[in-house]
Amino acid sequence: MEEKKKKDRKETIRAIKFFIISMSAGAIEIGSFTLLNEFVWPNHYWPCYLTALILSVLWNFTINRRYTFKSTKNVPRAMAMIFAYYCVFTPATTILGNYLADTLLWNEYVVTLINMSLNLVTEYLYDTFVVYRNEMDNNDIARRDAEKEAAKEAVEA
Repeated sequence: MEEKKKKDRKETIRAIKFFIISMSAGAIEIGSFTLLNEFVWPNHYWPCYLTALILSVLWNFTINRRYTFKSTKNVPRAMAMIFAYYCVFTPATTILGNYLADTLLWNEYVVTLINMSLNLVTEYLYDTFVVYRNEMDNNDIARRDAEKEAAKEAVEA
């Protein structure tokens, strides 16, 4: 039972880390979206959204791979798997977002926040159960954490 509690705690911490790092990616996305929407392509949702999304994906992938999933998985392979996810997610949210913002005249920031929320949840699940499924907690950070935990348990014993 103690092992299950440890595993559950570890996964809860992983989800929280993913959320926090994704919030930083969200700041990059909304910041670049705002600059593009206000100064480069006003009243054109899709180029602003697509450019901002690409910038945030690069940041999110790099940081979450290292600190959330603590993975040494082959970078090109992991990036290809993320690319596959975005081959589905990006057209769907770009077309839907463009329709909502440019046709139905929804506020483009509300549409972007909806897309970002969908991205947060679906990418966490995809990363956890597909991309890093069998290759989590195997980098240098994970090894140091395991050594600290073992030392702590040895002291407590």
